[in-house]
Amino acid sequence: MTRTPHGSRLLATLALAATAAACGVQPDAGANGDTESAAPGGAMEEAAASLPPAIVGRGGPLEGTDLEYVDGDTATTGYLAVPDGPGPFPALVIIHEWDGLQSRVRELADDLADEGYVTLAADLFGGRTGSTPDENRALVAEVNENPDRMIANLNAAVAYLRGREDVTGRVGAMGWCFGGGIALSFGLDGDNHEATAIFYGRLLDDPEVLASLDHAVYGTFGELDGGIPPEAVATFEAALDSAGVEHDVHVYDDVGHGFWLRVDEDPATRTAPAADAWARLKAYLDRTLGA
Repeated sequence: MTRTPHGSRLLATLALAATAAACGVQPDAGANGDTESAAPGGAMEEAAASLPPAIVGRGGPLEGTDLEYVDGDTATTGYLAVPDGPGPFPALVIIHEWDGLQSRVRELADDLADEGYVTLAADLFGGRTGSTPDENRALVAEVNENPDRMIANLNAAVAYLRGREDVTGRVGAMGWCFGGGIALSFGLDGDNHEATAIFYGRLLDDPEVLASLDHAVYGTFGELDGGIPPEAVATFEAALDSAGVEHDVHVYDDVGHGFWLRVDEDPATRTAPAADAWARLKAYLDRTLGA
């Protein structure tokens, strides 16, 4: 099923707004010396052991393959990770941050495959990545110039996954920062899929627009996120309630933007909330996609 689009303006607004907060650079409470809320050593080690290796800086050698999944576009190269065994498996499209498809997202795709999901890490920047904020903004600006192309890119990713014999047909989309806002846009304007997971991505507060979501939404955010403050998350939740959209949305204390994908930058503060967010995510994906 193809959605009736809300127009390019919606997607472009979410994409452009995501550049206001640089992924992974906002300090957490622990970075300022406040470790009062950090888990004690033994509990932290147990929580860290439950997390995907990629996000604690222990991602192994890549096990997946590069993939050209957009017909006629050889520059766009995603990364495909497939679980062991014959399947069939549910599937995920994961959407990178504002600096492009970097190694950590590829490593996480491998971890998600280990959890039983055929995972395609999409490439929205035509094989390019950024290494500075200015480069990242330039890449996002190119996407904003043609947001319909971004939707087509992600539609192609979903179509590829649904076409595989080892996929059940149920597909979800998930992203971080820039990719989190794009995941929400894609949930509204992309071809039908069954799950949308947002990690500190830009949000909407219009119930009439959000009412077009036909599946439950997951969201994880940080209290100290200067770009997406708790008040914005509360407004988003209220709009979802008004629209009748089921959701599991949570704001974690003492952490900022980018905390989940890079737990290793401040493990004392980030490990416990990241572990809780991971447990919630697994439960959400099991409900919406089936493991």
